Amino acid sequence: MYLSDSLQDLKIKEAAGDQQGHGQFSGNSVHEVHCWVQDCLRVAGSSAEELDTVHSVKQLFESADSHLLFSECCANEGANIKKVYLEIVISLTHFAALPLCETESGDLPASSYVAVPGKSSAVCAVLLTLCRRLGPGSDVPCCHGPSSPLSPLARALAPPLFVFAVTHMQDQPWTSDSSRTAAALLLNAVVHGGGFASSSQLLCGNTVGDHTGILAAVLEILRPEVTKENWKRNQATKHVFAWTLTQVGRPWLAEFLDRVFPPSLLISDDYRTENKVLGVRCLHHIVLNVPAADLRQYNRAQVLYHALFNHLYVSEAELIEVVLPCLLDLLSVLEKPPGSAGMARNPNRYDEVLRLILTHMEMEHRLALRRVYARNVALFTDRMGIVTVRHLKRVERVILGYLEISDAPGEQARLSILDVLEKTIQQAWPRLECRLAVLVRALLKLLVDVSADRTSAPPAVREELLGKATHCLLLLDYCSQGKLKVLLKEVDSSCADGTVLECLKKVTDVS
Repeated sequence: MYLSDSLQDLKIKEAAGDQQGHGQFSGNSVHEVHCWVQDCLRVAGSSAEELDTVHSVKQLFESADSHLLFSECCANEGANIKKVYLEIVISLTHFAALPLCETESGDLPASSYVAVPGKSSAVCAVLLTLCRRLGPGSDVPCCHGPSSPLSPLARALAPPLFVFAVTHMQDQPWTSDSSRTAAALLLNAVVHGGGFASSSQLLCGNTVGDHTGILAAVLEILRPEVTKENWKRNQATKHVFAWTLTQVGRPWLAEFLDRVFPPSLLISDDYRTENKVLGVRCLHHIVLNVPAADLRQYNRAQVLYHALFNHLYVSEAELIEVVLPCLLDLLSVLEKPPGSAGMARNPNRYDEVLRLILTHMEMEHRLALRRVYARNVALFTDRMGIVTVRHLKRVERVILGYLEISDAPGEQARLSILDVLEKTIQQAWPRLECRLAVLVRALLKLLVDVSADRTSAPPAVREELLGKATHCLLLLDYCSQGKLKVLLKEVDSSCADGTVLECLKKVTDVS
């Protein structure tokens, strides 16, 4: 069936309707459009014929009279027309759906997605045309104004259109530059067609208590796809879920906690690192955007803590980098601030996590993991405050070991461990005078090494290292009540070069 024949047939029906009913059409007109679209998609053979069919559907939505497409909206048959158009949208989106994976890995070769970008671009063009016909500029006389009868239809179509657009909008093996652009245009049309300013508003509504958002409907579409049995069958499902979740913040997310927490936990529990990272990012977003009382309810926070704690035994820098910040924020949900005055400072989960991190840091030789650990331990020591003294011996060993090994050219591990030393001195200074000799020796050795090696690290990094080490010496001098300053004055040009002496002079000149 060709488009020209279909349009001609529809025009004949329109003329007959004009003679008999003054432009009023029978309720079958939209159903005939639906049947025509279904027939076209069903009978198409080759890929070229399939794309020609989709282009024909686009031309139909562009050329057909609005009375034919939307007259039932004005005839109080909203439920019927919603069902018809939902079936049309589902048929079109299925045409560009990703092939399913039946293996445990959840991965298909890139060659399996070769035809998807072209199909999705064509479908996006059709759906974009439909969105524009449903928009404020509709040429249906009865569908103007804020209470347009087309508004319920546009809202009903928004969830599947949103899911389809997000599926093909991300940089993945099944997308191309053109298909991502087309999907972004479609999402933008859905957002602005509903009178919203952003995807977040489209999902949540404009204000708290506003029930115009489509998040519930989107999660309902995704619900059968994010189960334990199905979430790996479609490789896009986890990305659509994660992208949608991160668009929703406080206070809206708490209402949907039961729907987003189990899938996030499921994804994070996979054996593949990339899925673990994605799941932990989802969980971290939940921790940051759901009230602590809701997280503690039904023991959710405790379950999450055990899941994250077990990830610390995995030696993957990419995973540890997302797990540690998530754990730190979760601990503030489970525990009282450890450094609070007037409270019993009994060992708790903060100590359990820091103890394990320090154990791994002492044995770790891979630079990528050393950088991640050092960067995050600084956050833990800052959050734990004075109770860091419980771990002072192990913290000292870690600091000494990390200061000794260079990770040029960036020197991120050394810079971060100097931050750890600075925060440790500030928090536990009464206990550091007895460790003065060991720490000063390590800092002086660092100054000598950095000043002697002028090629490994850029000048800006060297200056930062020298500055942080000098600042730590100043803090140690304060802890020792000026004793360090007296010792450093004995150092002269026979012992060190000008760069080191300049750093030491900053310490000895402080009154």
